[in-house]
Amino acid sequence: MEQNDGVVLGHRENRPAKGEWFVPGGVVSKGESLDAAVHRISIGELGSPVTIQTQLGVYEHQYTTSEFEGLSKHYIPIAYVVDLESNELVIDNQHSSVRVFRPPFSGSTKTFNST
Repeated sequence: MEQNDGVVLGHRENRPAKGEWFVPGGVVSKGESLDAAVHRISIGELGSPVTIQTQLGVYEHQYTTSEFEGLSKHYIPIAYVVDLESNELVIDNQHSSVRVFRPPFSGSTKTFNST
């Protein structure tokens, strides 16, 4: 997600990637289009609708942990460039905060804390 010439990342509160800065995301529901999933997830995790600009590509992460005790996770995100339609974010309980990171991604412009 792009905002103010930066990228929105969330500080994760759950496995995998707990304690890490990571892109907002989730699963695609059965029968749901990828675009519909992007819209649903952005509203659910950030409280903001988005405008999809383009799909960047498919990536993968392999974790030794997951939300299920004793299991690993193979995560295959499909990345999109989107524009947030709101400057006010309402984050869910998966994140303690979100920040806009600007290149070279060493700082932030604004932090939104979980309520």
